[in-house]
Amino acid sequence: DLSRVPFEVEPASGLTLHEDGGPQELRFVYRHTSGALSYTVTYRFRPDDYLVEVEASIEGRDANLITTDLGTGIAYNETRVVDDSRVLAYVVDHLREGIRAVTLSRVKEPRIEEGPLKWAALKSKYFVRALLPGDGSDERYLGGLLADPLDAPDQAHVRVTLAPDSRGVAHYRMFNGPMDHGRLAAIGADLEDVNPYGWRWLRPVIRPLVGIVLTIFNFAHDALGLGYGWILILFGVAMRVVLFPLNQKAMRAQMRNMAVQPLLQEIQAKYKNDPERLQKEMLKLYKEHGFNPFGGCLPMLLPWPVLITLFFVFQNTIELRGVPFLWLPSLSAPDPLHVLPVFLGLSMFLLQWISMRSLDSVNPQMKMMMWMMPVMMTFIFWNFASGLNLYYATANIATLPQQFWIARERRTMQAQQARKQKVGASHAEDGGERGKAHSRS
Repeated sequence: DLSRVPFEVEPASGLTLHEDGGPQELRFVYRHTSGALSYTVTYRFRPDDYLVEVEASIEGRDANLITTDLGTGIAYNETRVVDDSRVLAYVVDHLREGIRAVTLSRVKEPRIEEGPLKWAALKSKYFVRALLPGDGSDERYLGGLLADPLDAPDQAHVRVTLAPDSRGVAHYRMFNGPMDHGRLAAIGADLEDVNPYGWRWLRPVIRPLVGIVLTIFNFAHDALGLGYGWILILFGVAMRVVLFPLNQKAMRAQMRNMAVQPLLQEIQAKYKNDPERLQKEMLKLYKEHGFNPFGGCLPMLLPWPVLITLFFVFQNTIELRGVPFLWLPSLSAPDPLHVLPVFLGLSMFLLQWISMRSLDSVNPQMKMMMWMMPVMMTFIFWNFASGLNLYYATANIATLPQQFWIARERRTMQAQQARKQKVGASHAEDGGERGKAHSRS
């Protein structure tokens, strides 16, 4: 165990990196008093890069495996400690099983993450320390990860194993810096997924969407020169414009389904004792009227992966960290005046109120949800990042004209259906009167 032995430092005075200078090396050397063993670790720094190249070499003794410290955690960087403490975690990318993250607060006893690993990392909300095998020119893997609990609830002693080559030399790279999606993606090995977005089962869908959203996001800022606050507002408006055809399609499908309900109930009552005939008549009705039980739901479910992606991206994007907008000191921090979450709840209430005004009848559950949902969402978003609140509040406001339009179209369709039913009832009554007259004659 060489973690507590004295090392010589070369150069002894340390080094200073200059912006216009080249890479420099810092070397740590341990020599056993007997001269039978020496261990050298060389760090190669570049002034314009967070990635450090490391070479560890052993002389005088064979070693099949080297264990190197990844650390005990990452220092708190956020104003609210809880923003960092609840997400401090180690993350590994297994060659076959994929990415696995474990918060340090869950390390209550020694844990082992078996290899081979493409990389291992410690992360906070916005920063990461990652260790990758090799020098990037060949495909190598880490042996595994060891995590031991410490007294602090959000710390753990994390170590990583790697194998030296036949000469007793092990190469690896160490990244210490921000979780910038583009910067991490440039390193390769899927390191940009060190902060996995969303739930594990949904990540295959969310992952490509994250790349698209962040590419547009950064393009609007870097190429068009827009501030991040205005970009969030434009995103909110643009998403509602894009999703409007789906909302309209869902509404029309719901109206068709509602119009068929009386006929469906009539068939169910008429053939309740004949299941086979009932099924045939129901299928015939569905075909004639274009009825689809899921027609009103599917168009609304399709945009959900995008909305979930935007939720996680705007909640954890480092580009928003420390960026002020209007009265907001930082788009990554909660609104200090809580104006946005309250505005979000009010806009949600208004949207539901407009929607229910266009319905012929409203059940008590819908009325209760109209009052309860805005309150719940305000409570949930109360301490979320103000950038996320800004996006969703803008999206709700952009939905208001669409909701008015959809409500007006719904009332028009309801009036047309009412006229058709009235005409149908009138024809049936005329037919009955003619039948009576024919009987009398």
